[in-house]
Amino acid sequence: MITKLHHALFIALVSILCIVTLPSHAAQTLTVYTYESFTSEWGPGPVIKTAFEKECDCTLNFVAIDSSAGILNRVQLEGKSSKADIVLGLDYNLMALAQDTGLLAESSVDLSQVKLPIEWDSKVFVPFDFGHFAFVYDTKTLSNPPTSLDELVNSPDDLKIIIQDPRTSTPGLGLLLWVKAVYGDDADSAWKKLKPKILTVTKGWSEAYFSLFLNGEAPMVLSYDTSPGYHMAIDKTDQYQAAAFDEGHYLQIEVAALLKSSPNQELGNAFLQFLISKEAQSAIPLTNVMYPSIDIGDALPPEFSKLIKPSKSLLLDTETVRDERKGWIDEWLESAN
Repeated sequence: MITKLHHALFIALVSILCIVTLPSHAAQTLTVYTYESFTSEWGPGPVIKTAFEKECDCTLNFVAIDSSAGILNRVQLEGKSSKADIVLGLDYNLMALAQDTGLLAESSVDLSQVKLPIEWDSKVFVPFDFGHFAFVYDTKTLSNPPTSLDELVNSPDDLKIIIQDPRTSTPGLGLLLWVKAVYGDDADSAWKKLKPKILTVTKGWSEAYFSLFLNGEAPMVLSYDTSPGYHMAIDKTDQYQAAAFDEGHYLQIEVAALLKSSPNQELGNAFLQFLISKEAQSAIPLTNVMYPSIDIGDALPPEFSKLIKPSKSLLLDTETVRDERKGWIDEWLESAN
């Protein structure tokens, strides 16, 4: 006969077993440090958050920081006590600097589906999108854009461009490295020639693109080869196009990584794997306005087939950028300002 005591013990045992067999991610919160535009209502963050939370039975908490460099600075300051589980939005140029902190863990993510313009061998960083820096121009005000970086550098001074500061902006740093990749030791001379054409240098991309370029302040702005894809797909206009440069275009690869100090290692790796799934990657082209890091087939908007195809992907080694960046920025400050 089952006594009340036996019944109570049975119920208690069943309760314990239920707790043990609950999904390991239940009630967990995964905190991701990323940049502001990723988490905006038009960015990929909300789409990825909704999709991942359905899959993981957890809470995905995005913390918006002003820039990629800001993300790295934040985790460096916080060190092992950082509240972040994941950093998302660093780019290739910051990888060596980030790895030197010793704060990042190797991931267990399967990267076999990743498809980039270069071979990828990092065990720490998971690439989630890529694009090339380019000068976007207004076809209504500039009918014959430069066809090379050298032509831009040597063009008449009345051709005005808007660029971003390499100390605070990812595209700004991209242009700095682009000039260095093309001109090498003659980069300072190129900057001096380019200086009269620079209408202004903004702190970030948004101010340069939305506040100035789209309001007609200058016919060309430093941006990405993918930017026209958004205008064609969403704004239904081909007014804004990227100028294809003969020397090639500097490559940007955006990455995410797991912190060693995260108490949610399994969940963190699950998120990184989800980040390069077709479901998450299909949101990238028209929200982050970049190429996905895997082949998403027909999910790639048809407008992306109309974008320029860089003749060459320029890229300086991340360790070289780490070692030389400060000196190159000083060179830029002396030559272009």
